[in-house]
Parts: sequence; structure tokens; C-alpha cells
Amino acid sequence: MEPLRPWLVPFLLPEHCFDRFFLHFQLLDVLCLKILLSKVLGYGIVAGSVLVKVPQLLKVWGSRSGGGLSLPSVLLELLALGGSVGYGCARGFPFSAWGESLFLLLQTLTLLFLILHFGGRTGRGLALVAVFGAFLGILVSPLTPLSFVTALQALNLPIIILSRLIQIVTNARQGHTGQLSGVSTGLLFGGALARIFTSLTETGDLLLASTFAASATCNGVLLAQVLLLGGSRDPHPKKE
Repeated sequence: MEPLRPWLVPFLLPEHCFDRFFLHFQLLDVLCLKILLSKVLGYGIVAGSVLVKVPQLLKVWGSRSGGGLSLPSVLLELLALGGSVGYGCARGFPFSAWGESLFLLLQTLTLLFLILHFGGRTGRGLALVAVFGAFLGILVSPLTPLSFVTALQALNLPIIILSRLIQIVTNARQGHTGQLSGVSTGLLFGGALARIFTSLTETGDLLLASTFAASATCNGVLLAQVLLLGGSRDPHPKKE
């Protein structure tokens, strides 16, 4: 079984769990099974996050409109995702514990640009993309002290709640969810629920776990709105 060690340690199993499974054949070790499940879930979430917002992007692209999507909500979500990426890098957490934040950030940044582009503000969209790219570069560099990154992660909890509440209130006021994708919202809800478990198992970080708990709760409300209120009622979406 030794040839398997470089492939499994430390990507899926720590050294002691590899020994228990493959040398001592303690296949029902609860702690090691929990670690293995968390790792598999974590990598699955990271892999799925590559496409999780694609339905949302396609919906906006297809309608040539970001109608019903709150721009302040998207901006706050970007800030929260940037904080998660910076925190994961600074604390040296395994990529499986935070990697989806990077892919969600890239997709959310694309969504921000599309909303502004189809709203006739392409220049502003490009400027915001450039500014946020520079901010993220500084955030993950050694120039940024750990205390600042930790403080930003601590702010993620109210930032996420505020960003989702803005979208929730927007939906309630207009009586529908506009171009908000039910598929993407459902995937974000499920991913956040799974992340509560993986965060506690892989990092033991209550700050990180509480952030995902808040995200799951708010995405659950948004998903309920999608199911109850329905999507855009604009019969004449913008076209090129």
C-alpha cells in the first residue's frame, strides 16, 4: 500500500489515518472517516464552484439585462469573497477548505461587469474589475498583515448578511426575483450547508463556519423567494 501514500497524503488523509486504514486495516475509525468525508466534500465543492454561477451568468447574458439583481448586493458579495480568499491564504488552510471562494469571486466579478455592461456602463464595469483585481492582489500578498485579513474575515458575517438582505428586500419590493437564477441560488445554498461541516472538520475555525452558516441561511431565504415569487416579469428584455 505504500505506493498509494504520496497520492493520498496529505491531499485526502493525514499520515496517521493512512496508517490506520492501510496498515492496521482500521477501516471504521470514526475520526479518520470524518476527515476523509470532509476532504472529499471539500474538493467536490471546489470542483462544483467552477460552474455554480454559470446558470446566473447565462441568464443575464441571454436576456441582455441584469434587471432585478442588486448591484450593491453583488459588490458586498465580492468584498466577502475577497476576504475569504485572503483569510484562507494567510492562515495557510488547505485549498479544499476555501478554494471555491476564489472561483465564486471570479464568476461574481464577471456578473458585476455584465450587469454594468448591459446597463450601458461598460467603462465603469471595466474600472471596477481593475480596481478589485488590484485590491485582491494586495490582500493575498505578504504586504497585508494577518490582523487586517482576520478583521476582514470577521466582517464577512455582517457583509454577507447585508448583501443577501439587500437582494431579499429588492425581490420583495418588486414582487419577483428578476434575473436571479434559481439553479445558482440552490447550489450556493447546498454548498454553504456542506461547508459548515468541512470548515469545522478541516480547520476547526468557528469564524469560518459561522460565515458559511449565515450564507446558508440567507441563500435559503433567496431560494424560497425564487420558488414562491418567480423570475422576471419584464416581457421585453433588452436585446442587442
